[in-house]
Amino acid sequence: MHTALILIDVQESFRQRPYWVEKEAQPFLTACNTLVAACVSQKIPVVRVLHSDGPAELSNPFAVESGHVRPLDGLAPFTHAAQFLKHRHSALVGTGLSVWLHENHIQRLIVAGIRTEQCVETTTRHASDEGWEVDYCAEATLTFNMQHLDGSVLSAQDITARTTAVLNGRFATICTVAQALARAK
Repeated sequence: MHTALILIDVQESFRQRPYWVEKEAQPFLTACNTLVAACVSQKIPVVRVLHSDGPAELSNPFAVESGHVRPLDGLAPFTHAAQFLKHRHSALVGTGLSVWLHENHIQRLIVAGIRTEQCVETTTRHASDEGWEVDYCAEATLTFNMQHLDGSVLSAQDITARTTAVLNGRFATICTVAQALARAK
């Protein structure tokens, strides 16, 4: 089965946000770097997806003009098989990624990136609905604490737990880096 790694929004834009916590990003970067290096060595295509959104101003970290819509510092350099710029939550909307996947006979996706419950989850659900088999590599995703409507904190760990619970067996197989790589062989 032909597999591709879709690396979603692993970009400097997030480091410019007030919710960024460098210490929490390090295990994520380690997992991403391991996943990418193994995919490259196994000749699994790695697709980079970056997100651009909002006003085209230097002050907007998600605007190309800001210079932050680029790979996250700490992500090891690699040669991507394809790169797409998205403007929606799903990497499959308006990017050409779907066409590229079909042209390259990709049947299984490994998804990883930032934010666990937002663009990575949305892409996972969309890809599953479109017929791809999806391995959601939770340890290679990153999210941040959020607030409930009452102002209390919803932890990043709880967000990840909720995301993996609702995706597992319905939209994706939840995998560690090692499991995703083993399934790709």
